Amino acid sequence: MKNTILKQEGKTLTQGSPAITRVRHENVRKRTLDVISVKDITPNMRRIVLHSPELHDFVSSSPDDHVKLFFPSGAEKPLMKDYTPRSFDTEANTLTIDFAMHELDDIGPATLWALNAKRGTQLTIGGPRGSAVISDAFDWYLLIGDETALPAIGRRIEESRAKCDVISLVVVDSELEKQTFVSKANWTGHWVFRDIDGQDDAENLSKLIASIIPSSGNGFVWIAAEAIVAKSLRAYMVDTQNFSINSVKASGYWVK
Repeated sequence: MKNTILKQEGKTLTQGSPAITRVRHENVRKRTLDVISVKDITPNMRRIVLHSPELHDFVSSSPDDHVKLFFPSGAEKPLMKDYTPRSFDTEANTLTIDFAMHELDDIGPATLWALNAKRGTQLTIGGPRGSAVISDAFDWYLLIGDETALPAIGRRIEESRAKCDVISLVVVDSELEKQTFVSKANWTGHWVFRDIDGQDDAENLSKLIASIIPSSGNGFVWIAAEAIVAKSLRAYMVDTQNFSINSVKASGYWVK
């Protein structure tokens, strides 16, 4: 079975219906996987595909799930980092992880591992323990984030139902970091490139939000970025754009 998200085909979101359903997974355990391919899909995004028979019962029910990756740290215990399962296939026993690569002067154990990964390199993962499944009954979805959010954004675009309106707004360093996605949904992608005037990501993104929000229909806004940026954008959507707090999900994926 290839990766899927839980669907609510044909249903409409009624008052009192949960926008997000929490799902707990069984058989949560550590798995040791082997790298089978490494590819730079943009200058700063490295895609690594891992394989193991242990993935035959891997479950990830939401595009923004996370797995724990265990990296060598030089200490007694390995370093644990959360990463998004970009895609998985339980028939082929594969799991794909995208790594946002950092500058060499700001390199950590996760980036170092990804830089040195090659066919046969092993990696231990754990989870996902559970999923936060966003209702599939909204008319449209607005996905906002930075490079670290792209694995979840890309997966959600690709897994969205046919004819659903999906809008993405992503800030990246340059046009070279743009990605393309294949989807049955009506996807519209907007890209913001960081300028040299010192404006932060929240400023760069909020400039465009008002102009790309659909004028009708029941929508859901998903945000993931640096923690302060995500908090600022959530406040902007609720306080300025008057979205219900139940139709906005914002997550801090990293901290400055």
